[in-house]
Amino acid sequence: MSLVNETPTFNLKAVVQETGLKPDTLRAWERRYGLPQPERTPGGHRIYSQHDIDTLKWLIERQDEGLSISRAVALWQELAIEGRNPLIEYGDPEVDGAVPPPLEVGETLVQLRDNWIGACLEYDEKKAEYVLAQAFAVYPPETVCLEILQKGLAEIGMLWYEREATAQQEHFASALAIRRLEALIAAAPAPTRTGRLLVGCPPLEEHVFSPLLLTLLLRRRGWEVVYLGANVPLDRMERTIAINKPRLAILTAQTLFTAATLMQMAELLHADEVPVAYGGLVFITIPEITERIPGHFLGSTLRQAPHIIEQILASPTLVDAIKKPAPDYMTSLYEFRENQAQIEAGMWRMMNNGRLTQDELWRANYNLARDINAALTLGDMSYLSYDLEWLQGLMTNHNYTVDKKLLQAYLQAYYQSTRATLGADSDNAVLIWLEKLMAAADE
Repeated sequence: MSLVNETPTFNLKAVVQETGLKPDTLRAWERRYGLPQPERTPGGHRIYSQHDIDTLKWLIERQDEGLSISRAVALWQELAIEGRNPLIEYGDPEVDGAVPPPLEVGETLVQLRDNWIGACLEYDEKKAEYVLAQAFAVYPPETVCLEILQKGLAEIGMLWYEREATAQQEHFASALAIRRLEALIAAAPAPTRTGRLLVGCPPLEEHVFSPLLLTLLLRRRGWEVVYLGANVPLDRMERTIAINKPRLAILTAQTLFTAATLMQMAELLHADEVPVAYGGLVFITIPEITERIPGHFLGSTLRQAPHIIEQILASPTLVDAIKKPAPDYMTSLYEFRENQAQIEAGMWRMMNNGRLTQDELWRANYNLARDINAALTLGDMSYLSYDLEWLQGLMTNHNYTVDKKLLQAYLQAYYQSTRATLGADSDNAVLIWLEKLMAAADE
């Protein structure tokens, strides 16, 4: 018996993506050689296990070594007749030829998550995949995705913030997790409930793990979900709505800047009378923003989101925003955008003292201006407070400079440049906010 999961999980498309084999080749090998032997759904569609995928990879490796497919199959069968596991004898693609320790009865999700995190930090893809195979053999897919993948990525993200992991390690882990989610989504059963749901990210939002996981959770509950992906543009959204006629549109945002673009997308959907649900980290860290979004907030955890969505679908309604930006905020936004380049030019003159590299200064200007635009769009400059606290912690943890007052010096220069550009008597919301920051710093 294979050491990996033999539960049928993956459809034909997922296997094609994983192995690179054409569908006709897969069908031919099954018909001629009996390998692999996928199970069938009630509708007659092939459904494969991880063991089937590993078998196919094993056969491909033997072909790469010079064997014909018929000889590779014969070798597999000879080993099986002798009671030997071909995946172990010739190198299991999941475990690199070694027999991994079996899953202990008492092994917990926390231990499995720690093992997966450790493998990711070591860039050990095979070990990370084997840990997941162990987990999927014991726990439901929803549990593995929520308790190991989601929480594991959150822990690795915190390690990066605390400078105990690199950005490359974080990206490596994210890529493995996203690949696994995509395979599970591709293998999800056909929908059994009526009504189509849209799931996606608003403009400029690139974090896709949460909407992918939500797509999986909903599909496994029988819903037809169209996943739109990252960075969905506004200009063709009406066409997308006309084609899909969704019962509900679900959006996710993780940052202050994309909370603003989510608000704009939600307003467009609301105008087209499409109910909206939304969630994401930024709405948990700054809950006041939920008052600005015309839609249903999905709560603080992905685990509860499918239940909330089903409650919404039981009686879909349009939800108006509780608060809308004041007119003077829109005036401040347009004025800031018109003068942003001049403000940043002043920053280059004031901060050209070697305390920040040109790249660091460019990134600081870019990120602050982006968040100022978001706060003005959403209608409250106080939303920036959390981002400044996060940035201060990041600069301290990553030791960007020996001078721990660098952020304050940077904001002081930004205030001076803004004041010089807009005028000392300007009532622009950005200048007022910066004046309050400077006053608080002097206390």
